[in-house]
Amino acid sequence: MNIKQLTVSIVLLSGAATMYAAKAPDPSLMSVRDSLHTTPTITYPESFETDVKEMQENWYLRNYADIDREADSRASVVATDQEIIDRLRVLPTVIEMPFNSVVRNFIDMYANRRRQLVENMLGMSLYYMPMFEEALERHGMPLELKYLPIIESALNPNAVSKAGAAGLWQFMVATATGEGLEVNSLVDQRRDPIASSDAAARYLKKLYGIFGDWSLAIAAYNCGPGNVTKAMRRAGENAKDFWAIYPYLPSETRGYVPAFIAATYIMNNYHKHNISPALARKPIVTDTVHISRRVHFQQISDVMGIPMDELRALNPQYRKDIIPGDIHSYTLILPTLQACAYVANEDSIVNYHADLYARRDVVEPGVTAGSDARGEYVDELVVKYHTVKRGETLSSIARKYGVTVASIRSANGIGNKVRRGQKLRINTYKRTYVATAPAPVDSVAPAPTDSLAVNPLATDSVAVAPAAADSAAVAAPDPAPAPVVAPSAPATPRQQPAANPRPRTYTVKRGDNLSKIAAKFGVTVNAIKQANGLTSDNIRAGQKLKIPAKRR
Repeated sequence: MNIKQLTVSIVLLSGAATMYAAKAPDPSLMSVRDSLHTTPTITYPESFETDVKEMQENWYLRNYADIDREADSRASVVATDQEIIDRLRVLPTVIEMPFNSVVRNFIDMYANRRRQLVENMLGMSLYYMPMFEEALERHGMPLELKYLPIIESALNPNAVSKAGAAGLWQFMVATATGEGLEVNSLVDQRRDPIASSDAAARYLKKLYGIFGDWSLAIAAYNCGPGNVTKAMRRAGENAKDFWAIYPYLPSETRGYVPAFIAATYIMNNYHKHNISPALARKPIVTDTVHISRRVHFQQISDVMGIPMDELRALNPQYRKDIIPGDIHSYTLILPTLQACAYVANEDSIVNYHADLYARRDVVEPGVTAGSDARGEYVDELVVKYHTVKRGETLSSIARKYGVTVASIRSANGIGNKVRRGQKLRINTYKRTYVATAPAPVDSVAPAPTDSLAVNPLATDSVAVAPAAADSAAVAAPDPAPAPVVAPSAPATPRQQPAANPRPRTYTVKRGDNLSKIAAKFGVTVNAIKQANGLTSDNIRAGQKLKIPAKRR
């Protein structure tokens, strides 16, 4: 390739030219990738900005890795160009690792200015690298691709870029969902180390299938295949690899492949730069549990005694500490012994303060109201628990409690099968009838009282309207006594009460509704709504309601 055909931003390094001229008889055949030099301004990946002090508070680093806190006090070792070239040359990689000034710049950044970041990443790699290797091996990918998350996220599963990419492999939402990852308000599988590693391996495999060159595939991973294709068109017939299209790529992508080479170098040669290796304090052995019920981390933490930060570190994909297993099955990673304990105690965990920790936005009301031939009633939720016995089925259990199979399945987030010893929540209801209203006053006369029997203008507490008094006088039968009206029955709109005590005030509590409050005070829902000017049954916790007195 004729170097003069490149843009002015790429010039031949005289030192590198001299070094390589000694190896090749014709300097003009020297590869651009080995002689590349750019303008002094280099765009570094956002991972270089990682706060190392905050990183050291990571649960895994604090509990499972020994980091040498004095590493920064030791002098860094500066390697010569030839030493770096020799070390890159012996790396057992399929992807080529050329050396030039840009690669050197990134190696110096890792080995000197960001050496503490490297030390922390070495500690994190003890946990994450086996996951990366397993996914890459499963899809037949070069194992050195496991170092891409070094420059993508600095091995922080919760890293979010300025552009909105997230997770260890820094997926954008569109790319993640295109690779089958789930991203919503509760779950973000871009942060799931296992799921995102599998998706990244599949995506890289597709990119290599498109370009047939690993340097181009890695560049496309950073800026998208569209930008790489555009750069290749501009480079024309010379568009054979990353280095040939280098001047036509976005500025960040120009440093991406060199940064990948530098990350691969430093993770294999850190000890030669006096960077202290991170040692495993104790091994962490984990196992995966499949969750098919809705459960909150706090329930797991309280029942099993697992710290919340440990649950979050092992399962960073759950944004709100909720595993929505009632939607579909999800995975939960726990230390092996605790994974076994979870399986044995799942019912106790799921039922522990379920209304507080794992409550759905739409919940079954505790009290419902209605009416039938006997009058108005309220159905109050009564929760019972049943331990499945040998030979029992959902149908037999439903018949025993007078409920449906569907209600048991819904209350417990289960399928059609139950197992012996399983504890089930059974939602039953207790019906209570509210005293019914008396018959209309134009057909039944009220019982006479001392204050109203003779004088229709009596002002004991409230004067009786003359029209009402006349109506009562005409309607009352002569020989038979007036029927007794239940004292808790409310007055009809056409009947005036004998007295009108002041209404009391009630503050709505969590879980209250109008039917429950009405039953508590022996009044009707309509009476409460009229007293408070309510046009619907909606009330909120903390709201103050006027409760009309019982009609006498």
